[in-house]
Amino acid sequence: MSYYITDDEFIKVWNELGSPIKVSEHLKLSIRNTYNRRRTIESKHRIELPTSNPQGNGGLTHPVAKKIHQTPGHVRRGITLEKGVVIVFSDAHFWPDDTTTAFRALIHFIKELKPKVIVNNGDAFDGGAISRFPRIGWDAKPTVKQELEACQFYLGEIEAITKSTELIWTLGNHDARFETILANSSSQFEGVKGFTLKDHFPRWQPCWSYWVNEDTVIKHRYKGGRTAGYANALNSGVNIITGHTHVLAVQPITNYNGTIWGVQTGTLAEPNNMQFVDYTEDNPKDWRSGFAVLTFDRGQLLMPELCQVFGEDEVVFRGKIIKV
Repeated sequence: MSYYITDDEFIKVWNELGSPIKVSEHLKLSIRNTYNRRRTIESKHRIELPTSNPQGNGGLTHPVAKKIHQTPGHVRRGITLEKGVVIVFSDAHFWPDDTTTAFRALIHFIKELKPKVIVNNGDAFDGGAISRFPRIGWDAKPTVKQELEACQFYLGEIEAITKSTELIWTLGNHDARFETILANSSSQFEGVKGFTLKDHFPRWQPCWSYWVNEDTVIKHRYKGGRTAGYANALNSGVNIITGHTHVLAVQPITNYNGTIWGVQTGTLAEPNNMQFVDYTEDNPKDWRSGFAVLTFDRGQLLMPELCQVFGEDEVVFRGKIIKV
């Protein structure tokens, strides 16, 4: 289609719409080809074709494209982001007085990278005391109240340093335990404040999936297993960032349409902490503690980066060992 569009026509449409996604839809181009054409025209004519941002919110624009609109019940949320950083952590399984190296690193890099969005990608709340699985021996677990207070403390630490950052909570299967047990045992209390998880975390916007542009989705889980990242990308056809497996990995797929990324976000917890040691029977675990950093430029996801715990109070990021 681009061969039938003159530079003048492209420039006119761009100036009218000002959004890469809107331009690509109007001209029936892929988003990648739209950015390539824009770059070529800017270089050739020595001009700039800026992206309009009527909300003035640093690169985030609302309302967003059709695939990432807010659905009823907030099943899906999303943004259009041309340039910026999104930090994704998952599977924190917060317990009282359990500040991990990965959590300290998360706070460090939030301050340093100043992300547009932070996504808590599920299972911040463990719910061990209300699990459907039977108790193992005489193992002791925190109460629901103690876990909620731990989540409020640690997520509050993030809130305190991110006054204008969008905070998203893509719900995980452990998070769902909180409302599931209440819905099944105390349905008469539906609608009473405090009976949903979001009542306790007003700054965190809940959803099942969170879209960045039209080709990147963040959700707690899709396919399973240690190669879930590859399977997720293969079956979804888009960049997909998931948690659940506690695996920290980036797996690309390249075909005629380019490269898409399957990212697994590890665990913010320490794999050998008490949340896991009993039900895994102290077996070795192919888990890694850390989180993912997603950088977007020209509306495209660049190669995803991982921050991984290296040792006590140390992480590895961008080829450096960093003490946190």
